[in-house]
Amino acid sequence: MWNYLFGGPKQKKELPKKAIVELREHILTLTKKAAYLESQVKEQEAVARKNVSTNKNVARLALKKKKKLEADLLKIGNQIESLETQLNAIESANLNLETMKAMKQGAKAIKQIHSDFDIDKVDETMDDIREQVEASEEISEAISRPLAADFVDEDELDEELAALQEEEVESNLVNTHRTQEQELQQAQPQSHRATPQRQNVSDSHVINKMPSAPTKKVEAPQQVAAEDEDEDERALRELQAEMGM
Repeated sequence: MWNYLFGGPKQKKELPKKAIVELREHILTLTKKAAYLESQVKEQEAVARKNVSTNKNVARLALKKKKKLEADLLKIGNQIESLETQLNAIESANLNLETMKAMKQGAKAIKQIHSDFDIDKVDETMDDIREQVEASEEISEAISRPLAADFVDEDELDEELAALQEEEVESNLVNTHRTQEQELQQAQPQSHRATPQRQNVSDSHVINKMPSAPTKKVEAPQQVAAEDEDEDERALRELQAEMGM
């Protein structure tokens, strides 16, 4: 009985769509009717204008028809406006209904998914994952660790590396010192060779600055000794004479 009056679930589901289709069709029919009435209004107005001077009765009758047509046109316009309002309301309600249905289905899906979850089980699962990750890291570190035969003390390597660096620094200092000495030795002969060139440039100036040759006669060593002995004998004789000897 109730299904006959209000329809079953399928008819309820199809009712909004059917109402929307019928409303659109009826609005289209009324729109066409309104267009026809508008044409009739213009036609009666044209008749009235044509007979307003020659036949006033015909003009009056045309204006009367025009007024009736305009009244009908106004009613149809109001009907179209009401139907469009109802159509918009149904479409909005149907859209809300479909949105709610989709949201309801989504809620059911989420609820079904969460029904398989338990917060305690989730925590246990996460703890298991952390333990497995830590175990994997330990295994990887153990596998990457060198074997006992190939074990090398990192501290010894650092000390040996520091000693090599110190030797390298000392070797560089020694090589630098040797290079400087070689450059100095190479530079000295060049300075000696440069002196004659400067003398050649100003020979006359150097000659003028040379010391003059001695003008006194250089006596031989034997002659100087003989003269010293004569002076001693002379001084001795003078002393004897003073003493009366």
